[in-house]
Amino acid sequence: MHISRSLTVPQAFLDLAQAMICHSDPARFALAYRILWRLQGERHLLDIPTDPDVARARKMEKSVRRDYHKMTAFVRFKEVPQDGPRRAFVAWFEPDHHIVARTAPFFQRRFTDMDWVIATPMGRSAWDGEALRCDDAPADKPDLSDDTDELWRTYFVNIFNPARLKVKMMQTEMPKKYWKNLPEAEMIPGLINGAEQRVREMADRLASDTAPRFNTRLHAKTQAKTHAKIHESVQSRS
Repeated sequence: MHISRSLTVPQAFLDLAQAMICHSDPARFALAYRILWRLQGERHLLDIPTDPDVARARKMEKSVRRDYHKMTAFVRFKEVPQDGPRRAFVAWFEPDHHIVARTAPFFQRRFTDMDWVIATPMGRSAWDGEALRCDDAPADKPDLSDDTDELWRTYFVNIFNPARLKVKMMQTEMPKKYWKNLPEAEMIPGLINGAEQRVREMADRLASDTAPRFNTRLHAKTQAKTHAKIHESVQSRS
């Protein structure tokens, strides 16, 4: 006689599995099933971070969450012609994982007053004011540009602070793989190359403003020390 029983899992597994299945690793489903099966006899399995299965699953989860964050940060919408009262926009993004459906509700909440399509190599999502639709069919990259590109460049140049430049940290937050699809990113190499000169000019202006408070000899020493510290700081950051 065959006796079946229902499987029970903690809520933590459901949250973990929802992230895991978005990962691009083909082995994600087998791993999720193995953890599910083990949880039937090891109720506190997810509380053991050193377990190989749990550690691998958590790493997948972290990667998916990071990809989600990057998509919400780096999608750039471009306006397209539209009949009717609502404006329409298209965007292109290249995620590492299958997160199109996972991120779609974020964009629906954020841009509910406009029609939009987000196309990616891993599918697309679309909102028309009434229904949110997602599919897994790979999309082609649209060839679009508009006036907002120049606005992004202007904004980026104006918020760039050469005195606080940390190249490695910047590339952690804005990896190079995204640069080709961000209009402002084309400004980054030039801004980095000119950072030291801009900081020196800032220091010269500051020293000039405060010069009357010092005698000429002391001012020269202070300016030389300032330049040396700036050079050392910029070199260490790069």
